[in-house]
Amino acid sequence: MYTILTKRWLTDNIVEMSILAPRLAHSALPGQFLIVKTDEKGERIPLTICDVDLEKKSVTIVFQVVGDSTKEMSQYNVGDAFHDFLGPLGCPSKLVQDTIEDLQKQRILFVAGGVGTAPVYPQVKFLHQRQVETDVVIGAKNKQSLIYVEKMQQVASKVYIATDDGSCGTNGFVTDVIKDLTEQKKYHYDLVIAIGPMIMMKNVCDVTKKHGVKTIVSMNPLMVDGSGMCGACRCEVEGKPKFACVDGPEFDGHQIDFSLAMKRMNTY
Repeated sequence: MYTILTKRWLTDNIVEMSILAPRLAHSALPGQFLIVKTDEKGERIPLTICDVDLEKKSVTIVFQVVGDSTKEMSQYNVGDAFHDFLGPLGCPSKLVQDTIEDLQKQRILFVAGGVGTAPVYPQVKFLHQRQVETDVVIGAKNKQSLIYVEKMQQVASKVYIATDDGSCGTNGFVTDVIKDLTEQKKYHYDLVIAIGPMIMMKNVCDVTKKHGVKTIVSMNPLMVDGSGMCGACRCEVEGKPKFACVDGPEFDGHQIDFSLAMKRMNTY
């Protein structure tokens, strides 16, 4: 059993929890995910690992309440325990494989949408710990929907905000901020990493492709079972079938068939 150490509501439908999981905390790397089951008969829920605390031997998860299973999870409190907390799964971020010297030569822009801001955080934190400067664009529907802004400001060089209704930061989408940074301010980025809703990642890739900037996206939204058995997260990368949970979740966004991915997402 995996005990809940802390719990807080980040918004009216997004929850953050830290879970006692010593072995997982010790082995998890940025970009990987885990599977949660509330009880023996519970649904398998894949969630990206948002942070680890080696001293407390805990792993932080952030999830949005969108269905019966996540609603049940949200009703668990400090002291309660999940039946299964399996991980780390999937391939870690490719940034983990690069040397510090190579990372420090790059200017990296992270683009986070909605609850996708949480899994962006461990990668930015990882780079910050290695003195690698990064910029981050966070997008949400409104100010009330923003999460992890203060945490991100502690580890990123610069954080830009975009909200659909203009209640905070730029009035518009993350792509509007990217265009302003690259086309108006003439900032040069060597790599863009986007995590969030499928349509947001597609639109980011459409913008960065015009400028020839390599872009990595996370296909975590497609996952259902998280083990490669159900086939729900199958996507096409460079015309070849890949599974987000086994081969990813991160892929070259310019090689993803987003039209097929979004159709599959709607199906499941």
